[in-house]
Amino acid sequence: MSTLRDAAMKSKAWPFEEARRILKRYEKKPPEKGHVLFETGYGPSGLPHIGTFGEVARTTMIRRAFEVISDIPTRLVCFSDDLDGMRKVPDNVPNRELLLANVQKPLTSVPDPFGEYESFGHHNNAMLRRFLDTFGFEYEFISATEFYRSGRFDAVLRRAAERYDDIMAVMMASLREERQQTYSCFLPIHPETGRVLYVPMKEVNAKDGTITFDDETGREWTLPVTGGHVKLQWKPDFGARWAALDVDFEMYGKDHSTNTPIYDRICEILGGRKPEHFTYELFLDDQGQKISKSKGNGLTIDEWLTYAATESLSYFMYQKPKTAKRLWWDVIPKAVDEYHQQLRAYPAQDIDAQVNNPVWHIHGGQPPASDMVVPFAMLLNLASVAGATDAKGLWGFIRRYAPEASPETNPQLDQAAGFAVRYFADFVAPKRVFRLPTEAERAAMADLLAGLNAWGDRPVEDEALMSLVRDTGKAHGYENLRDWFKAIYEVMLGSSEGPRLGSFIALYGVAETAALLDRALAGKLVAA
Repeated sequence: MSTLRDAAMKSKAWPFEEARRILKRYEKKPPEKGHVLFETGYGPSGLPHIGTFGEVARTTMIRRAFEVISDIPTRLVCFSDDLDGMRKVPDNVPNRELLLANVQKPLTSVPDPFGEYESFGHHNNAMLRRFLDTFGFEYEFISATEFYRSGRFDAVLRRAAERYDDIMAVMMASLREERQQTYSCFLPIHPETGRVLYVPMKEVNAKDGTITFDDETGREWTLPVTGGHVKLQWKPDFGARWAALDVDFEMYGKDHSTNTPIYDRICEILGGRKPEHFTYELFLDDQGQKISKSKGNGLTIDEWLTYAATESLSYFMYQKPKTAKRLWWDVIPKAVDEYHQQLRAYPAQDIDAQVNNPVWHIHGGQPPASDMVVPFAMLLNLASVAGATDAKGLWGFIRRYAPEASPETNPQLDQAAGFAVRYFADFVAPKRVFRLPTEAERAAMADLLAGLNAWGDRPVEDEALMSLVRDTGKAHGYENLRDWFKAIYEVMLGSSEGPRLGSFIALYGVAETAALLDRALAGKLVAA
């Protein structure tokens, strides 16, 4: 029988495939720094978003996979680029005039419009750390401001001055001619105004480690490249950070992929070893357009967590990271139910199957048991017909269907019931359109109603009830039973899609379903 490490070494799960690539990096000798360093980067010009969650969650999955196949210690660093100049004022902050007066200053030099922290950068860093802590991620936080000003970056910055021409050659090849005229990999921070300047260099003195430039008014300045007086443009900064920290792994979105050779080459010029990369596909909205923070055309973390638990979002992030995925409201119920299907399957799987199960990676090899005895999709349909306003309104039906279940013993189910009521009210109810049956459908549904009314004291079992629905459809000439089910859904539930009817009837109740169908046939649901 395979050990966990044996299973991991042959697993086709993408976190293990990535972990094995990182392990191969050190097949000849272990890292001199004594650990493998994973990094995620964050631009704190705004609040953390779903992409931030995805990067940290996925990187954590690879880190945990690596820890199974190697005894080399690991670290995860979350690096905040908070020395970047604030290019524009975000739309969703107060005191915009305060920020407008500080455009182009480093984010950690811009006053906090919320009046809570030392600066706007400190505020957004605090939001990021609270965000990461909420999800229980294990990480170390590094502020670019502290990294530059403390001297931790000085050796690499001096090397950048020494190898300025080599870095510029890499950058010039990627720039339009007009941009080439004014470009420098160094961005001085003006000693008087404190603004990040985008100006050409008059001289880069490698011996002294200084740069000389004219500011916007034509005054000449000479500044050391060390100590936080100067920062690097973002593309050189990427590679320089890899060199300074000796980063082994970083992932980023597909929109960075064309820059990867630039990041790698600059890392090497500055004496580093390029890390392993993982490029993930971007998320799309309901129209298939790339999700954008500025457009607000995708789901936020808070929006997802209003309708489902964190684990369902982690499951969504795990699935096919190299495939573009729609991130819209309708993916939430599917993610919830598929996550719990995998949880239920896990205990009966052997170790080889377990390490390929998404829940192994979501929970670092320690997945909990699922207590979802009713699927989320079914809870949505129950909310549709029960008129419930909270989880309590569904529990009477749930207990009859699963007498052993309770909010205390089934906390996942109880939480999901609350989410289902909220999701139904916000997304399902507004789109319901009931219709009257055709004459042929009415005859078939009348027979189904008669069968439900005649059920009597027979056991309320999913399969027996499903057979009643199927047999009734077949008796009325439905060769494709999907058409029969669709008709029931549209007439009785106001939707062209719906639950497995046998399970739904057992959950909602035979008499209750009969009453609902009777109302539908009488046209009362259309009238409502």
